[in-house]
Amino acid sequence: MRVPYEYAAVQAVPRVERGELINVGVLLYCQRRDFLAAGIHLDEARLLALDPGADLPAIRSALASWRKTADGDGACGTMKLGERFRWMVAPRSTILRAGPVHMGLADDPAAELTRLLDLLVR
Repeated sequence: MRVPYEYAAVQAVPRVERGELINVGVLLYCQRRDFLAAGIHLDEARLLALDPGADLPAIRSALASWRKTADGDGACGTMKLGERFRWMVAPRSTILRAGPVHMGLADDPAAELTRLLDLLVR
């Protein structure tokens, strides 16, 4: 049975003043299946094409924290999945941010996350 889900691309904006970005992941939340996950894929060559001076270790570390937040590691573990998703997609002016939230229908949220990661990021 297909169920609704929400998703947003995780974007890297290495030089905020230029407004250039690449997608580096996808957040997917499905309330009905009690599912929240972050799929992450950093194409370092593409990022360095936007900013040759990008701090790759810091960006990798920040992306790992996005995955940990989605998984409920640390202080955010007490938050409900929906609260965590809303917190992660809230607007911010940082090197990593979430794009607009979109809706979809899927039978399997985990498989849909992989599909979206392939479509939007890889």
